[in-house]
Amino acid sequence: MDTILADIEKIRAQFPVLQQHVNGKPLIYFDNAATNQKPKQVIDALINYYQGYNANIHRGIHTLAEKATKAFETTRHSMQRFINAKHAEEIIFTRGVTESINLVASSYGRAFLNEGDEVIISGLEHHSNIVPWQIICEEKKAKLKIIPVTEIGEIDLNGYQKLLSTKTKIVATNHASNSLGTINPVKEIIRLAHEVGAVVLIDGAQAAAHLEIDVLSLDCDFYCISSHKMYGPTGAGILYGKKEWLEKMPPYMGGGEMIKDVTFAKTTYNDLPYKFEAGTPNIADVIALNEAINFIQSISKEVIAEHEQSLLNYATKKLSEIPSVKFIGTSKEKVAVLSFVIEGIHPFDVGQMLDARGIAVRTGHHCTQPLMERFGIEGTVRASFSIYNTTHEIDELAEAVKRIVNFMKP
Repeated sequence: MDTILADIEKIRAQFPVLQQHVNGKPLIYFDNAATNQKPKQVIDALINYYQGYNANIHRGIHTLAEKATKAFETTRHSMQRFINAKHAEEIIFTRGVTESINLVASSYGRAFLNEGDEVIISGLEHHSNIVPWQIICEEKKAKLKIIPVTEIGEIDLNGYQKLLSTKTKIVATNHASNSLGTINPVKEIIRLAHEVGAVVLIDGAQAAAHLEIDVLSLDCDFYCISSHKMYGPTGAGILYGKKEWLEKMPPYMGGGEMIKDVTFAKTTYNDLPYKFEAGTPNIADVIALNEAINFIQSISKEVIAEHEQSLLNYATKKLSEIPSVKFIGTSKEKVAVLSFVIEGIHPFDVGQMLDARGIAVRTGHHCTQPLMERFGIEGTVRASFSIYNTTHEIDELAEAVKRIVNFMKP
């Protein structure tokens, strides 16, 4: 029985997708780092918008448009409080972390990067926090530097300090690793970067549903969040940016809403946040994101983190009892992500055999190919846990892994 949440079944009942069988077995969903499932209140918010007040926002004065605009902007204010931003206009709606990073790399990079400048990222990064910086560095003839990763999957802070210099213009790193679960010392990373005059972007994709986020306390310049990794819909997210930087940065895209006046001779841009929100946004999913925030707050991040940590500890113990299992990434501070390999068995084969038993895990390089190369492997099996998972499900995973190991023995 799970001791952290006595009412775990009540929580699970809020997630329709969990009430099904896969390959004749009750679904066990351990792919939460890729995307977690959605509670009914989020799904209902999508339905209610499309059935009740579907309209474009900001530009209409009729009743439906005003209702949609109010709901859309309510999410902006909720997100402001969720991350403790100083101003609502510092919350820019995007399609998620990938677009948020690309926005900063393109807009900040075009305005402030010059030949010979340096950008620092870590060896723990997702491709979405590597490729945009490669693109802008190549365009501006700047240099990309990489923070080393230790044997246990942590950022090497001493190595990081050696990379910093007056040439450093931006540092970009994740709050928590999607592949290994490592929680990075982002406050210290930010402090050290600011000492040399650099700005800092934090990829919060794996943190938003699990860790307390206070952008004022962190003093980060940019923070990126994806809705779908915090119980919200896909295709929505936010970029938080300090107002002083957002006002200096040029628009990322041109079109409707991001303008004040357009003539063929000249265009003047709109105020924040609309300067960075060209075109019709993902209205329904942004509105439903507010319900994801409400869901998290109804339980509290403290309870969510405690439950997930309990699951991680339990899973680590159960799988460590299987001799062929080797863990990749053993940092003391982790979100609920457990990556492992099984000696002599390809991760894809493990994933397929687990799926045959109704257990969904992620296999492969997890969009972190350089990190996999660091450990000399092609990929891992990744089990990632959420508020609705149970120790019973982990028992099923451990039993399935034992069966796979025994079945694949020569």
